[in-house]
This record gives sequence, C-alpha cells and structure tokens, in this order.
Amino acid sequence: MSVPEITIDDLALSLDKGGSLVDVRNTDEYVGGHIPSAQLIPLHDLDERWGELPSSRPLYIVCKSGARSSAAVRKLRERGIDAVSVAGGTDGWTASGRDTRTGRER
Repeated sequence: MSVPEITIDDLALSLDKGGSLVDVRNTDEYVGGHIPSAQLIPLHDLDERWGELPSSRPLYIVCKSGARSSAAVRKLRERGIDAVSVAGGTDGWTASGRDTRTGRER
C-alpha cells in the first residue's frame, strides 16, 4: 500500500488552519522536542489508543524521519481513517527552523 505524504511546508499551513497532528515516537523522544500541537500516541500504543485520535480528517502522522509514521498511516488507513505521513518527520521540521516544544505539553 502506498502511503500518502505531506511536506513540512504544507503541514505548517495545515496546522495554522487547525489541522490535527499525532506524534508516534516514544515518550522520551517527544519530551526532548516535538512539533507544537502534536498529540503523543507512541506507535507501540496505537492499536490500543486509536480511539483517542482527533476526529478531524485528515490526520497528519509524524515520527523522527518517516518510517514509524508510514507504518502508523498504513494501520490507520486499514481502519478507514484518512491519515497522512509527514515527509521528513520531526527532524525535517526542526531543520526547517520552525519552533519546537519540549516537555509533555502540546
């Protein structure tokens, strides 16, 4: 299955318009630095917690560089959820010079 992707620039525009972002990295990675507004649901918890996903669609899914977000998007799309992977991940967001947050707050 092909995984749909969004660029960092397009993600920034979507988030400015209220788009929903889910970070599927591990908790320590998220606490160390994440995209503002990202909800943390680690990939290994996704099967149990997918009911907590925001109701807006599409959902943008991010990880460090793209591998975990692609796996998450495949799982979610199998459930009929319109999910899109963020190409370049949090590393790409940070490299673009955009703001990040540390800690558990979104």
